[in-house]
Amino acid sequence: MSNPYEILVKPVITEKATNLQSGDAPQYTFRVRIDANKNEIKKAVETAFRVKVKSINTCRMKGKTRRVRIQLGKRPDWKKAYVTLQKGQKIELY
Repeated sequence: MSNPYEILVKPVITEKATNLQSGDAPQYTFRVRIDANKNEIKKAVETAFRVKVKSINTCRMKGKTRRVRIQLGKRPDWKKAYVTLQKGQKIELY
């Protein structure tokens, strides 16, 4: 992994994800590459934001089915990573 921004696609900024950021051990949510594993995600977050990561939880999100006129289509599947930081660490996303 040469560039951490190849692993981290973008942060997920929703109401639920924003509520997870407050507390002793804040959690941040990122959209990551679908073939990235937890070790790669941890190294990418630590090098990109200069923080210490406590744990990583990941989940695969299924793409939604959409209809354009008559045809049915499907958005691509993607992977979400919940990054828990050590106590006192913080990431400025905004």
